[in-house]
Amino acid sequence: MEMNVSNNEEQVVAKKLGGLNPSLIIPILIVIGIAIYIFVLGNPGNFKADPRLNGLSSVAFSGLETKELHPGDGFMGIIYMGGPIVPILISFMIIVIVFSIERALVLGKASGKGNIDNFVLNVRRLLNQNKIDEALEECDRQEGSIGNVVKEGLTTYKALSHDTSLNKEQKMVALNKSIEEATTLEMPMLEKNMMVLSTLGTVATLVALLGTVIGMIKAFSALGSGGGTPDSAALSIGISEALVNTALGIGTSAVAIILYNYFTSKIDGLTFKIDEIAMSIQQSFAEFH
Repeated sequence: MEMNVSNNEEQVVAKKLGGLNPSLIIPILIVIGIAIYIFVLGNPGNFKADPRLNGLSSVAFSGLETKELHPGDGFMGIIYMGGPIVPILISFMIIVIVFSIERALVLGKASGKGNIDNFVLNVRRLLNQNKIDEALEECDRQEGSIGNVVKEGLTTYKALSHDTSLNKEQKMVALNKSIEEATTLEMPMLEKNMMVLSTLGTVATLVALLGTVIGMIKAFSALGSGGGTPDSAALSIGISEALVNTALGIGTSAVAIILYNYFTSKIDGLTFKIDEIAMSIQQSFAEFH
């Protein structure tokens, strides 16, 4: 009965290996995040000169002489002044968005065609009538992870029903093993790259905290360097930097956690449906054979 799994193993493994490769995609997205920080947020049009800043926010742009600048009326300049942690947080947000889209597409494909609940009901109805061939046709039409696992189980079911070398208990063990192996081959494809979202949900907050601390250090440094007369402009820049990092980190972390939990619930739903039909296959085999 192991032959049935191995026949489909190459196809399932190919699906499992599909999707984005984090080791290749993440560095590219980080470069994109840095480019957005430098060329979009750091565009000279987002800033205007301010002689009051005493050199604490001096920024040099191509085509312009180095001068004291501060953000204009838009938010882009404000975000840019958040400091060196900002491009990292921007990269994190881009990574979350890209891998969330990838997971949505993969899980959508894994869910197959049509309504999953209707598919489960149809297969269970056909199993109760011992119509294995019709159930296999349902699996072919479903074209999802559930259909792949059920098809493997039904293929084994059909082969065991004509096998005279095994007793009923041995057949039940072989059937159960076939379904478990098929499920094991499908699960990595469903869970791939989920760790990226989970990790960024935590790391983004910690990196933002680092940016916040750096901003507050600058603010208190400006507060104490004036010799009793605080530099209000430099103080506001430090506080602004801290808050920008906090906002970006919290936003990125919140989005990552929400999407991670959403995709996890989708995977759990697919796994539950697989277990439900697997139980029906075993019960049907026990009843008719």
